[in-house]
This record gives sequence, C-alpha cells and structure tokens, in this order.
Amino acid sequence: MFSTLNIRAALIAGTATLLLVAAILVGSRNLNNFDAALVAYLFGCIFACFAVVYRYCVWLQRPPTWKYFVRGWELLFSRHFVPYVLELVKHLFTQFIGQKFIRNRGTARGVGHMLMAGGCTLAFAVTFPLVFGWVNFQLKPGGIDTYEVYNFGFKVMEFPLHSWVAEALFNALNWSAILVIAGVMIMMRRRLTHAGQIAIQTFEGDWLPLLLLLAISLTGLGISLDYKFMEGKAHQFMAITHAITVILFLIWLPFGKFYHIIQRPAQFGIALYRKAGEAGPQAICPHTKLVYDTKLHVDDVKDVAAEIGFNYARKDGTSHLDYSPQGKRALLAKAHLKARQDSGAFFG
Repeated sequence: MFSTLNIRAALIAGTATLLLVAAILVGSRNLNNFDAALVAYLFGCIFACFAVVYRYCVWLQRPPTWKYFVRGWELLFSRHFVPYVLELVKHLFTQFIGQKFIRNRGTARGVGHMLMAGGCTLAFAVTFPLVFGWVNFQLKPGGIDTYEVYNFGFKVMEFPLHSWVAEALFNALNWSAILVIAGVMIMMRRRLTHAGQIAIQTFEGDWLPLLLLLAISLTGLGISLDYKFMEGKAHQFMAITHAITVILFLIWLPFGKFYHIIQRPAQFGIALYRKAGEAGPQAICPHTKLVYDTKLHVDDVKDVAAEIGFNYARKDGTSHLDYSPQGKRALLAKAHLKARQDSGAFFG
C-alpha cells in the first residue's frame, strides 16, 4: 500500500486539509457557530478535501497535464492579461453555465446536464459554508420574527421571517434538489432508451452516480416535506438516510465519475491555450505544406515526449513530430517502400 503512496501529493493534500480545518476553526469562531448536528457531514468534507487534493496533485504530476497547467497560468498572467480574462469570462458563461460542450452532443442531454450541474452548484454553495460554520442564522435579540445572518462571525444582513428573502434562503436546497431530480430523470430516460448507451453503459460508471444524486435529492427534499406536511414524523429516517447518501457522495467524489467536477475547471486553461495557439505561428507539415496544428502545441508535444523518454528525432535534424498525420503516413509508406527495395522483393 505505502509503496504506491505519492509522498509529495500526500504532503500537499495533508497541508490543504490542515488549512481547511484551520479555516473552519477561525470561520466558525472556534466552533461557536458550528452546528453539532452537521458533524458527520464535516468529517465527510474533510476526508473529501484530502482525497481530492491528493488525486489532483497526482494528476498534475503527469507531464502532459503539468505542461497544460503551467502554460495556462503563464498565458493568463502574460501581457495579454485583459483579453485572456475576457476569454475566460466568455468560456465561463458559454461552457460552464450554458453547458455548450454537452449541448453540442444533444439538446436533451445538454438540458439534463445543465439542470444537474446547476442544482449541484447551488447545493455546494449553500451546504459547505453551513457545514463549516462560516454562515449561520440567529434570531434577532428581543424578537421572534427577524433573522440575522452571520458570515465568519460578522453580521452581514437581517431579514423578516415571513419574506421572499427568507423563502429564498431557507428553500435554496429544496430548489437545488428539484433541479437535480429533473436532470437525473432526463439522463435516466436517455440511458433506458438510447441503444448506444445501453450497449456500453456500466452500473458503477453510469447508473450509480445518477442513483446517488437522486437519493440525495429525494431525501433532502423529503426532510422539508416531512417538516411541512407530516409534523416531523419521518424526520429521523429522512435525516439519517440523507446523511448517509451525502457522506457516500463525499467519500466517492475523489474516486468515481463525480471527480470530473474537480477536473472540469482545467478547461479554462485549455481555452487560453487554444486562443494563444491560434493567434501565434502555425505548424506547417514539411510533406503536405499545409497547416495542421499550432506551433505552440507541436513544440510542447516535443518537450513532453523528450521528458518521458521518447526520441522522435530524424537523421536530418528534424523531428517526426513536425509532420501532420498525413505526413507521418507518407513517411511510413516511404520507409516500407525502401525496405522492400533493399530486400529486392516488393511482394512476398
């Protein structure tokens, strides 16, 4: 077990986890604003923090990933900072909020993914600050119909109990659950009716994430419905079941399909990389005399190939990586022809 442990990643993950714990202690005013009923969620979050950072660090240690990662930051803080920031804002609205990269594969698939992504994002934004004790609500002293909101121990606002602000804040998780349920239903329908998906899908990779999201959303919504319509008669069952499903989600987050939630923001750097490549010199294949890629990308591929021990240099001082796929096929064909010429037989 320990022979495969990545020490560097473990140290970084451990440091990140300690910083999170310190932030929780400071933000909750030494746990004075921490809700003890959320302690199980807290330990799930702490475990997820360590595991997510550990896996992310291991992922970054791959030469191609590290090259993209470094290039992204270099480009962002270059002299083109302003246009690149505008590109990131555009990418945020079109690809992340608008989910264009999924909608391009199908409208229904895009809508389902957008609903799940929006619901999960809203749930994360509400849940983590509450679990960490960074945000808490208190009745205003001397009154029973006004709530005060504290952020990191500082009062930031107050609102009447029976107001649209109260409804929006106290039902944010319910709305997120409804969004997720709607998105899951769309994706489940696709997995039950799409012949291509039926042929290749697996339970762990495709059905389990949907079922887990559905269980979290239904039990979370059930807590509110039980409080409103059943006088809390099913509260214990709903609360315990919801806690179990959420903790399972947090534990599985670094190891399963949900990890793409963490990886996806790296596409911001890829967007800058592509923009910089398109604006810079282009790579021209020596064989076809046509542009086939950006010079930035080809040069980086050469660096990564050399770093991992591959030598694509040619006798004339050029590189096989300077050729387009069509050019590489042509070089291979010429090599085969020469070998057969040297052997004295073109067939057999």
